[in-house]
Amino acid sequence: MVNKYYDLATSFYEFGWGESFHFAHRFKGESLQESIKRHEHFLALQLGLKPGHKVLDVGCGIGGPLREIARFSLTSVTGLNNNEYQIARGKVLNCIAGIDKTCDFVKADFMKMPFPDSSFDAIYAIEATCHAPDAYGCYSEIYRVLKPGQFFAAYEWCMTDSFDPSNQEHQKIKSEIEIGNGLPDIRITGQCIEALKKAGFEVIWSKDLAASSPVPWYLPLDKNHFSLSSFRLTAPGRFFTRNMVKVLEFVGLAPQGSQRVQDFLEKAAEGLVEGGRKEIFTPMFFFLARKPHSQSQ
Repeated sequence: MVNKYYDLATSFYEFGWGESFHFAHRFKGESLQESIKRHEHFLALQLGLKPGHKVLDVGCGIGGPLREIARFSLTSVTGLNNNEYQIARGKVLNCIAGIDKTCDFVKADFMKMPFPDSSFDAIYAIEATCHAPDAYGCYSEIYRVLKPGQFFAAYEWCMTDSFDPSNQEHQKIKSEIEIGNGLPDIRITGQCIEALKKAGFEVIWSKDLAASSPVPWYLPLDKNHFSLSSFRLTAPGRFFTRNMVKVLEFVGLAPQGSQRVQDFLEKAAEGLVEGGRKEIFTPMFFFLARKPHSQSQ
């Protein structure tokens, strides 16, 4: 399901959002693209990346963060992705960026990674492991391929402690986010921490970074917000895109199903905005975890 979803949605993401498919903690006066880069640099700094480190990006998309982090930290980053279309696009962009000799992509399921034990100096995931059907199983694989004493950091999509499972409106918002983004059941923040510890990790620190963002993370998706720099995400921009896609699909220049995917993404955006406004959902529950040097630690 996730693979089919991203085959169709990737071009929409890149058109509307850029090469990095994620949200970001954002300061006033800071552009969306500036905040996205800083969000990625923050992750690299938390991991303590050093030149020459071998790094794994779990669920790398088309490699926007991979390229930014590799250039920022002078490391070699391997992008793990189970979607052939995104890998092909990522390889083209790596060549354009001139990092194709040091960074690569591997097509595989992150629940069954094709790497030997203790292969990487650092591992990160940005809004990707929410697609895992089982957090413990996913984190266990990450634990296995990470070198002892080294760090794993991630931004997770989670329901916050304010989410009330018995509230029908909350459940409707959660369902819109899941369906529109090709997700299984979205986990609560505490479930991620429990899964990390069960997998063997020592959790150094964790925090919902959305809670301290001066600019709401969902602002680019809010139809009531207008921005020339993010015009394609505004209500007029979406109207233009919707009709353009309809015409392109009608004349055969866009694949069948493109208009339906556009509708899914519109619905997902509505759910994300409402989830953000009500503070029941976050796309940036951050944690830094370490694999002990030995089991006794």
